Amino acid sequence: MTLPDAVARPRIAAVDLACSDDPYPEYERLRAQGPVVRGEFGQWLVVHHGAVSALLRDGRLASHFPREFIRLTLGHGPAAEFPTRIVLTQDPPEHTHARRFLGQAFGTPRVRAMTPAVAALVEELLAPARDAGRLDLVTDLAVPLPVTVICRLIGIPDADRDQVLPRVIELAQVFDAANLKPDERDGVDAAVGWLREYVTALLRDATPGDSTLAGMFAAATPEERGDVATIVDNLLFLFHAGFETTMGLVSNGCVALLRNPDQLDRLRRDPTLVRPAIDEFLRFDSPIQNAIRVAREPIEIGGHKIRTGRSVMLLLGAANRDPAVFDRPAELDLSRTPNPHLGFGGGLHHCLGTALARLMGELTFTALATGFRDIAPDGDALRRQHGSLRSFERLPLAVRSA
Repeated sequence: MTLPDAVARPRIAAVDLACSDDPYPEYERLRAQGPVVRGEFGQWLVVHHGAVSALLRDGRLASHFPREFIRLTLGHGPAAEFPTRIVLTQDPPEHTHARRFLGQAFGTPRVRAMTPAVAALVEELLAPARDAGRLDLVTDLAVPLPVTVICRLIGIPDADRDQVLPRVIELAQVFDAANLKPDERDGVDAAVGWLREYVTALLRDATPGDSTLAGMFAAATPEERGDVATIVDNLLFLFHAGFETTMGLVSNGCVALLRNPDQLDRLRRDPTLVRPAIDEFLRFDSPIQNAIRVAREPIEIGGHKIRTGRSVMLLLGAANRDPAVFDRPAELDLSRTPNPHLGFGGGLHHCLGTALARLMGELTFTALATGFRDIAPDGDALRRQHGSLRSFERLPLAVRSA
């Protein structure tokens, strides 16, 4: 007996693809089926660049999830409240107020003014590797660089960084709730509770008028501040998102260069390629592989009718390799132009820290390409297992100074 196609065809678990060593052949297979395919548990997966780009800006899709769904995966503790109060999942008007406050620190002129300080930090972090001839790119550079920069941007003292970071890493499990085991919830709840208390005290004791977000908060009127608990949670999200994106950009980009030594040679010969190179790294192996939305009304996508309340996953990683938009999409080309990648998302939820992530990426890859004449693997890399964020946990390298 032949089963109906809908039964016989296995459903796709998109969160598993982000964890795999190479999800791109599977993305190619999905794209061949059309712009939209069925995933697990009634979820719809959008894989074509044109459809993903349009839906990132489509008001018929909401970014927030029903509280019942959140409690099903995260329980009833502090962690279950967190996703409902951050800019990633909010829609206007709540999203507008929080993003306006956070955006004060992320304008391009303000970020570019940070260049000397960030460049000095990159050199400081790479100095031990020049002497030792080796480094773990993740633990020695790709994590401490954004963590330190964002700590300083928020107003978190360097001395507190080692207490804050492990709890922010624990917080990251909120964004991979489908893989969170029930016995892990207590640790996530404890991390969220500790971080909330810490940031609330930081804001309470901040000096009005300094250049940090805590200082801006202290100088703001109650109307400008809005709900303090919401600002606290958004600062926690900012810390998480800021280091996650940069960690993925730096580690994925470095692996891409190691696997394409001709492109590393190009960057060494012409460091001005670093700006388009950042866009190409974000396209070629996106740190953010997918974004989830919920249909707030019936919507038709690629000939499929999606009912109200259905989950829609936009596969940014698949869209960024769409041959309808990118010539030779499986090839790394540091001078690719145009490059309309979706590595920073789009629409209302376009990555708030785009300018800062670019700055840290540009300075890091310039230092790696021009400061070392040899860069090579020095042991087994370990890819991080996360349902939407793509990066490495360990990336040991042997290096030789120029």
